Amino acid sequence: MTDRDDFLAWFRGPLFAAELALHNGDPGPRRALWSRNDPVSVLGAWRSATGQEEIDELFAYLGGSFTDCTSSTVEVLAFDVVGDMAYTAALEHTSVSVNGQPRTYTLRATQVYRREYGKWRVAHRHGDTLAD
Repeated sequence: MTDRDDFLAWFRGPLFAAELALHNGDPGPRRALWSRNDPVSVLGAWRSATGQEEIDELFAYLGGSFTDCTSSTVEVLAFDVVGDMAYTAALEHTSVSVNGQPRTYTLRATQVYRREYGKWRVAHRHGDTLAD
């Protein structure tokens, strides 16, 4: 298996499962896959964060906002792995309740990853809502 194959399997497996858990109200699996080494950052569709404390607060906030995910798919547009760094550019299609209100939306999401101690970790995320 190549580095790209290994990374994509992680992205489509544990990382996707962590995002699904977040959209059902559990931020723990997402946080477990994020780097504990600064710098970390999120330029989010609804809120942004930099540093460990703000990342923890953001993920707790999102977990408290999301429930009842009925659909979640990720359309990878581009990705690459170079040594211990990787990136993805994707469209995330989600149907979920946000603060009790059903919503369906698509985010354009770019993420940067670092391999730390042999495991992939997210270091940066930028997401914004795709206009209709």
